[in-house]
Amino acid sequence: MNRRTFLAAGLTAGAMAISGAAAKAQQITQPSSKRKFKLKYAPHFGMFRHNAGNDLIDELKFIADVGFTALEDNGMMKRSKDEQEKIAHQMSRLDMTMGVFVAYGEFHKKTFVTNNKSIQDMLVKNMKSAVEVAKRLNAKWCTVVPGAYDNAMEWDYQTANAIENLKRCAEVCEPAGLVMVLEPLNAWQDHPGLFLTKIPQAYQICRAVGSSSCKILDDLYHQQITEGNLIPNIDMAWDEIAYFQVGDNPGRKEPTTGEINYKNVFKHLYNKDYEGIIGMEHGNSKPGKEGERAVIEAYRACDSF
Repeated sequence: MNRRTFLAAGLTAGAMAISGAAAKAQQITQPSSKRKFKLKYAPHFGMFRHNAGNDLIDELKFIADVGFTALEDNGMMKRSKDEQEKIAHQMSRLDMTMGVFVAYGEFHKKTFVTNNKSIQDMLVKNMKSAVEVAKRLNAKWCTVVPGAYDNAMEWDYQTANAIENLKRCAEVCEPAGLVMVLEPLNAWQDHPGLFLTKIPQAYQICRAVGSSSCKILDDLYHQQITEGNLIPNIDMAWDEIAYFQVGDNPGRKEPTTGEINYKNVFKHLYNKDYEGIIGMEHGNSKPGKEGERAVIEAYRACDSF
């Protein structure tokens, strides 16, 4: 190799090294891919605020730009009508699907397990409000957490009361096509004292209610703690499951940070032709922009089946 060829080769190698370093740095703040995911994973507002900023519309654009096609927002009912309509308009423009918002979430009071007229009236009124919010957002699902259990009442009576109260709520939702998704929550780590904790229990209740507007939200983070056996329980309860949420365990952070093999779980849902939403109801394992990029890459890895 002569001197001129040697120098040219060195300059090319140096340029490639600089270009590679620049590209690597850019990956921290820029979307690694605009390719859409195979399944409808749904982030929530605030999950990507370091990359997208604090404006909700800007964050929606970022979420769509990195390949997500859905969003969920637990606190949507507390937002103003104007804000709800702006979110709905932007999601329509971006061809995104609205996931769950919380229609009723009680963690301490005994509500659905009671046979109490004033509580029944409150629940029905609450579901009427949820229907109006759903109409503005073109939303199909809303979360219901049925409250605490009663230590002073036989369990079967509580179950019967919950079924009857859910029937009343379902009658409100059915004409609008809104689906209440009942979320069993774990009692060991996060929510002791709640009535609804397991998928088989939720399955029994939904079968008894017998309404297309009363189905199960299977949050795999909670169910890994409560009962494990995730894929078999998905299959056993399949006809009554309308929605999934995820978070790894321990830690309730993004997939790949704990013990759940989410790549296999997502592949299983895909092979069952699941077309619904998978809510990303978890935190980020790392702070800042880098942590948000790690969330996106974790879903890319688990979606690569």
